[in-house]
Amino acid sequence: MKHVTSFMMLAVIITALLGMAVVGLAEEKAVTPPAAEAVAPAAAAAAPAALKIDTGDTAWMIVATALVMMMSIPGLALFYGGLAKRKDALNTMAMTFVAFCIASLLWVMYGYTFTFGTDIGGFIGGAEKLMMKGIGPNSISDLAKTIPEYMFLAYQLTFAAITVALASGAYIERMKFSAWVIFCVLWMTLVYVPVAHWVWGGGFLAKLGALDFAGGTVVHVNAGIAALVGALILGKRHEKALLPGNLTLVVTGAGLLWFGWFGFNAGSALGANGLAGAAFINTNTAAAVAALSWMAVEWMHSKKPTVLGLASGAVGGLVAITPAAGFVNLGGAIIIGISAGIIPFFAVAWLKPKLGYDDTLDAFGIHGIGGTLGAILTGVFADPSINEAGKGLLYGNPGQLLTQLIAVGVTLVYSAVMTGLIFMIIKVLVGLRVDTEDEITGLDDSEHGERAYNL
Repeated sequence: MKHVTSFMMLAVIITALLGMAVVGLAEEKAVTPPAAEAVAPAAAAAAPAALKIDTGDTAWMIVATALVMMMSIPGLALFYGGLAKRKDALNTMAMTFVAFCIASLLWVMYGYTFTFGTDIGGFIGGAEKLMMKGIGPNSISDLAKTIPEYMFLAYQLTFAAITVALASGAYIERMKFSAWVIFCVLWMTLVYVPVAHWVWGGGFLAKLGALDFAGGTVVHVNAGIAALVGALILGKRHEKALLPGNLTLVVTGAGLLWFGWFGFNAGSALGANGLAGAAFINTNTAAAVAALSWMAVEWMHSKKPTVLGLASGAVGGLVAITPAAGFVNLGGAIIIGISAGIIPFFAVAWLKPKLGYDDTLDAFGIHGIGGTLGAILTGVFADPSINEAGKGLLYGNPGQLLTQLIAVGVTLVYSAVMTGLIFMIIKVLVGLRVDTEDEITGLDDSEHGERAYNL
């Protein structure tokens, strides 16, 4: 009966959202924006280059979009699934899988327009492109002037999907699957979309001058604090020890994340250009340096350099360089990488045990702490010779550091408060945790009737 009620509630939510989008579609007919090919001749003559689709840029963005998609399925699914206990591996993978599916649907319905539509008061985008209305094969967004809008939309979809999925790392091994499905719908709608608009869609943080090349605040701080708040509300697991079910899957997942991250960061240049090249090499350097620094610190702290530590350090470096990838030079990337291997390590090895919260897979320790670190250091190391849009403290602009601190603080507070409210709503609707017996049995069997390993 509980499962029937859960799915009925989910059906009601999705049906209501679909109805809203369809109604909005009907209401917005009068304000359909012109397709790129229908722009008045005078406007086209004034800026022909801005309206021309470049095949090289488009080809790169198709590849970058596919790379970021691969970060979720299979990258994150394997990374998280391998870390989970054997009896919870499939459930953990399913959380990433279903998050990608839900985000894919909601993004084309309304997520894109509310993120990148006409700014309304600095808080949210307009509804002019509900259900992708007015977007055609030759449409071009003002935010990506050399690629089809379809590709810009698809690329941003992959960011929304993985951001939602990242938070699951703190909830695994005790959260109801039905509760997670509802969380994906509500959190993407009420948290990810507004924050992404603030930073990337022309909202108030963009107007303030916040720098976030590929998702320090929008993705990692946002998901990281949601992970912590959700873990605190869910409470500790009955079997708190983390016994990774398959470390070979963890290493495979980490490698796929690293590979896909080139699409995440270099793709955020939105073209096949020198800025993409800078972001690419900064991404690889920071990840490698962070893996080495995590290994060194762990070796001194625990007397052994674990393979899990190497993988965690690499992911921490990827997280921290994300907001800075297209703004810093190689020296900045190295310093960010060193910091990302050391500070998140102590957040995981010292802070979590000391405070006692049960962030199962260290989503907060790596993404929340690493994302905050990267966002702040962007305000220090942003080099105008790499990207004239960013000028940090070391290059004569101390105000940028303050702006970065404000962006991190606003994102942290908003995500924390809204995540708490969403969890309270879900608790009333379907409950949050599985029964103790089901948790001990394992969520693969109790939630899905399957097993990851039939040995």
